[in-house]
Amino acid sequence: MKPLQISLILFFSFFVFLWMIVFSNSQIAFAESPESVATRVQHTYDTIQSLTFDFIQDTRGQLSGRPKKGQGQAFFVKTKTNQDVSGQMRWNYFAPDKQVLVSDGIDFSMYFESLNQMIVTSSEALRQDLTYSFFTGSGDVLKDFTILGSDQKDATQDQTAVIKLIPKAKQSQIAEISIWVTNDSLIRRIEILDHFDTLTVLNFSNIKTNTLDVNDEELINKLFNFTPPDGTEIIHQ
Repeated sequence: MKPLQISLILFFSFFVFLWMIVFSNSQIAFAESPESVATRVQHTYDTIQSLTFDFIQDTRGQLSGRPKKGQGQAFFVKTKTNQDVSGQMRWNYFAPDKQVLVSDGIDFSMYFESLNQMIVTSSEALRQDLTYSFFTGSGDVLKDFTILGSDQKDATQDQTAVIKLIPKAKQSQIAEISIWVTNDSLIRRIEILDHFDTLTVLNFSNIKTNTLDVNDEELINKLFNFTPPDGTEIIHQ
């Protein structure tokens, strides 16, 4: 082999080596830490005044019996009064049967068409629900959870980050939560694992932010209040 050919081969090999180093370092530089993902998610939801999405829910585990599926649409709004943040929410289940879970910030009502019942309790209990407190602005993912990376991958969207959240306070139900975060810092999937290994998976689609006028009292009152059909048994707790 001629000296020139050897020199070119060595140069090319060295160039490839340098390129691999640069590429590898750039991959590391652009790799986002779990804390960074959590920070941008928190910032995004802090700025959101209203949130709507379609959802598909799947719950499975030994204690839950056979897998349970549901789907519907959810609505959240939040308002700030001085330093206090109050939230209102509504979950409309269309399948497998009609259910309406609604909170006006004072009362929390759960209507079950198949049982012809509506259970009414104080919304104060919802403040212990981590999903509710986060979506309505009263929770802080950075303060409420230990943030970890996740080995779960997303097969359909390479730009989706997955992080694991471990509650810092002792929770009676939740052991850990995994969230899938889009490139624009919206949550499109949540997996909630309880201490009995029951897994609840929520997949969100048609996510819309700030499309509800929080100053439209008529709209807000209509959306976050529910009157059950005549003859419904109402149970106050």
